[in-house]
Amino acid sequence: MAASTRAQVISLYRMLLRESGKFPSYNYRTYALRRVRDAFRANRKVDDPKTVERLMEEGEQTLALIQRQ
Repeated sequence: MAASTRAQVISLYRMLLRESGKFPSYNYRTYALRRVRDAFRANRKVDDPKTVERLMEEGEQTLALIQRQ
């Protein structure tokens, strides 16, 4: 993974964690945080650029969804 892609992934991860932590309900907050961490852990070893790009798009859509909540 290129350094710029790695930085983008880390940035997306941090934004998802930050936005998930803003849920007022404890249950929603912990669920969202757990889902974000688990998704990034599950895809930690992905090296294919097309797969990384697809996962980044899914993450950005998820971020937009969390921000609308």
